[in-house]
Amino acid sequence: MKHEVNRLPLDTVLQGDCRTLLSTLPSNSVDLVFADPPYNLQLRGELWRPNLTHVDAVDDDWDKFASFAEYDAFTRAWLGECRRIMKDTGTLWVIGSYHNIYRVGAILQELGFWILNDVSWVKSNPMPNFRGTRFCNAHETLLWVKKSEKQSKYTFNYQSLKAGNDDLQMRSDWHIPICTGDERLKLNGEKAHATQKPEALLHRILRACTNPGDVVLDPFFGTGTTGAVAKRMGRNWVGIEREETYARLAASRIQEVVPPLVPDEDTPAPLDTPKLRIPFVNLIEHGLIHAGDELRLDRTEHIAVVHEDGTISSGRHRASIHKVGSLCLNKPSCNGWDHWFFRDRRTGEYLPLDTLREVIRKAITATPSQDAVEAMERTGKL
Repeated sequence: MKHEVNRLPLDTVLQGDCRTLLSTLPSNSVDLVFADPPYNLQLRGELWRPNLTHVDAVDDDWDKFASFAEYDAFTRAWLGECRRIMKDTGTLWVIGSYHNIYRVGAILQELGFWILNDVSWVKSNPMPNFRGTRFCNAHETLLWVKKSEKQSKYTFNYQSLKAGNDDLQMRSDWHIPICTGDERLKLNGEKAHATQKPEALLHRILRACTNPGDVVLDPFFGTGTTGAVAKRMGRNWVGIEREETYARLAASRIQEVVPPLVPDEDTPAPLDTPKLRIPFVNLIEHGLIHAGDELRLDRTEHIAVVHEDGTISSGRHRASIHKVGSLCLNKPSCNGWDHWFFRDRRTGEYLPLDTLREVIRKAITATPSQDAVEAMERTGKL
């Protein structure tokens, strides 16, 4: 089926080879790619348990490649197209085992991607090594990458992840069971897909790196775990699947998913909502700071004078609050909002400049809170 170039078919399963179908999708249109490509397991025969029962291993045609060179060419093709389709603020996740993840990682770097993290999905219920000749393979590796080393903006909901993890920073070892029970799709009484991923894994990835309304692309859609989780979380999705049976199962599965309720307007904004940028000169424009006022550099004897153009000067240095702070401290960088303090006109107490930045943010985005009003009173604005 031919799809129109420059039109993103949202919430649709496209059936066919991902290398062909990816080429029909518009550039710079996707916020996140999650890819679970063939692992190229290179099985050399059937597997049997000690009790002589057969192991249902991954021996499907879609996982077979004639050589490493053929697998590498396949990988370069789909990764190259994904890089084109990703927005300049987008990121990509790819999962694999020791059979393929090192080859995929090297190709990612060759294509210009920049690795942000490798994450170990630690399986709490892995399949044992029945022959007893190797360690039990109890984890898979995920690589999280951005489009290039120079890319500065991408979604990472750090505060949200931390809050949901009992206020602890989320680590790169994720202990999640493999897909079993009612979540595992069946076909004729047997598991429909040999490598169906658990929804919990996709939920964490989408929670970390997307926001409601974002577009998630999965070029190896399988039975639609990515689409099901994306719909449940209020994200748009595009799935590509080569096998017709899997594509049908995925579409049917996602059809039954209930999307989230629209948040009430009184619901607080997400913890990682980007804050409105406020230049220092805005404080002068709004009368919260005046030319000639003095600022004190935290825990030092450095004093700076504010100028009408939004620069400050201390000694021989005149520049931004950040540059003068770094020069005074002899450091490569300094966040002036945190380290320069203004004098409260009511109490004489020194408070961080960031207090005043928040006053303007709240005044622009909503009715000022009581805290904001009190802060304005301290500066003499009210």
